[in-house]
Amino acid sequence: MGEGTVLERPASVAGADAHLIGGRLVQGAFEDGGRSFAVIDPATGRPFALCPEASQADLDAAVAAARAAFPAWAARTPEDRRAFIHALADSIAAAADRLAPLLTREHGKPIEQARMELTVAAHHMKQLAALAISDEVLRDDARGKVELRYHPLGVVGAIAPWNFPIALAMHKVAQALYTGNTLILKPSPYTPLTTLAVGALAADVLPAGVMNVLAGGNDLGAWMTAHEGIDKISFTGSVATGKKVMASAAATLKRITLELGGNDATLVLADADLDKAAAGIARSGFYNCGQICMAIKRVYVAEPVCDAFLEKLVEKVRALKVGPGSTPGMDMGPIQNLPQYEKVKAYLEDAVARPGAQLLTGGSASRGAQGGAHGEGGYFIEPTIIAGLDESVPLVCEEQFGPVMPVLSFASEDEAVQRANATRFGLGASVWSTDETRARAVAGQLMAGTVWINRHGLNESDVPFGGMKDSGYGREHGVLGIRAYQELQVVSRPVG
Repeated sequence: MGEGTVLERPASVAGADAHLIGGRLVQGAFEDGGRSFAVIDPATGRPFALCPEASQADLDAAVAAARAAFPAWAARTPEDRRAFIHALADSIAAAADRLAPLLTREHGKPIEQARMELTVAAHHMKQLAALAISDEVLRDDARGKVELRYHPLGVVGAIAPWNFPIALAMHKVAQALYTGNTLILKPSPYTPLTTLAVGALAADVLPAGVMNVLAGGNDLGAWMTAHEGIDKISFTGSVATGKKVMASAAATLKRITLELGGNDATLVLADADLDKAAAGIARSGFYNCGQICMAIKRVYVAEPVCDAFLEKLVEKVRALKVGPGSTPGMDMGPIQNLPQYEKVKAYLEDAVARPGAQLLTGGSASRGAQGGAHGEGGYFIEPTIIAGLDESVPLVCEEQFGPVMPVLSFASEDEAVQRANATRFGLGASVWSTDETRARAVAGQLMAGTVWINRHGLNESDVPFGGMKDSGYGREHGVLGIRAYQELQVVSRPVG
């Protein structure tokens, strides 16, 4: 940790040092000699706070509390549950200015983006709780009446990632609670503190046991997926971990929703508006330091317009301001954690060393003893564009999850579609063209869960989201996503 490093409980933000179990804030790691772990500031590479680490007994207590709270919560009307979700959303929005600095400190994202994540999370919670989840009549005719009734599953285990720790966690919270389930939420160990603070807000708003929040590492996740008292797992994260979740959940036939990684391709056709495409692709590829599952990670450009497009894209990317998220006005902060930094750095170094590679902008990924202009040991990588590569290069064929973008050219649209589809990923894709008919025809051939036209990465609460192939199992959001938190019951009776 280095000499002079002092780790503290993040006491300046209420609840950031405690689990939420059965309506109580539990600080056992600090009061009873329990375990804790350090949280790193990615702008410096140094630990700055301690976080309590949940034990297996803590999980058992949270499951027991959630199961005890389930009957009364499930018996409430959707309108009642919606009101509670609105109250929690309002509490998060009201605390955004107070929580944003902590989110920036543990995540690294610019302070303005941290504040936006909190307010947008609250907004999406309300949107999700507005979706129709009433029972349905399948038919009512001479053969009889058949109704489709939807019941909550029970206790949901929600495992959230580090890239949008509040927004993605609160999507799961809203869907689980609105449908009548109770919940145990596990944030990433890289970004646990703000989520624990949200748990403290929930303690003042929700009935005891309805929402529980536990911080911990891989052990806690494994305990959750195997626990007989948890009925569903909603997981967002890597493909490799998602496969482990699926295998573990199979032992108890848990319902699962897996929102996994992507290697999203975007196709810039010869008739595209190049200014609009360059602006949209720069934003999608580099927002949140490129650490978005549905970020653009491969750019395919029609040969006749490739040079002109690259000139515009490079101009947009060079204008991005990079620095510590606590500095106002930054567009991009550091990579969130050291393993991810090392992974992206390796992709970058391998790519620029390839014969024919053209480094058009960026390329720096050096921490150094003092971290250069970005502070000691921060995980900073310049926004980078590389041309001249092919699909054999890991930067192109794997998910880099960072601010290094490969741009490739294509001779025909059929070729571009084939190359875009030649992957085990299938989360998102996009097409840029001024001809809507042409764009829709190309979009229909892309094997991805969501295909955008003349934009990329829009995430709407009323629209189901998820991936094909290795990019996921099931959907989140929209009525289809909501139904994944419910069990279907058919009630059939004769006429009369």
